[in-house]
Amino acid sequence: MGAALRSAALAAMLLAALPAAAMDTAPSTDLPDLSQSRAAIYAGDYERALAQLMPLTATVRHADLYNLIAFANRNLKRYDEAARWYKEALYYDPAHRPALEYQGELFIAIGDFKKAEKNLELIRLLCYPKGCEEADKLRDALRAAGRNPAS
Repeated sequence: MGAALRSAALAAMLLAALPAAAMDTAPSTDLPDLSQSRAAIYAGDYERALAQLMPLTATVRHADLYNLIAFANRNLKRYDEAARWYKEALYYDPAHRPALEYQGELFIAIGDFKKAEKNLELIRLLCYPKGCEEADKLRDALRAAGRNPAS
C-alpha cells in the first residue's frame, strides 16, 4: 500500500472515530473566566495557576480547564498528573487541538514518539486542508527531538 493510500485510510479511520467519540463525550459546563490563571501560566508561575485552577474542578467540567491544569503540571515535570488531565480534556472534547498538541509534547518529553506522531496526524486531519498552528508546533517539537515527521 502506498504512503498516500495509507494516509487516506488512516484519515478515514480517525475521522470515522471522531463522531462516535463525540456522542459518548460528557457534556461540558460553562467555563468561568480563566484570564488570571492564563496570565499566571504565561508568566511561568505554574504553581499559582494550579492553585487557582484546581478548586474549579469540583464544579467545572470543561476541556479548556483540564488542558490548562495539564499544561501547568507538564511544565512542572509532573508527567503523570499532566497525562491524567490531558486525558480528561480529551474526554470532554476529543478534537481539542491545544490538548492534542500539548499531550503530544508530553509524549515527546517521556520519549513516546509514536504517540506524539499519532497526535500530530490527528491534528493534521482536524486542520485539513489549511493546516493550523497546533500541527506546526507539534511537528516542530518532534523535529527538535530528532524525529522527522512527514510535513
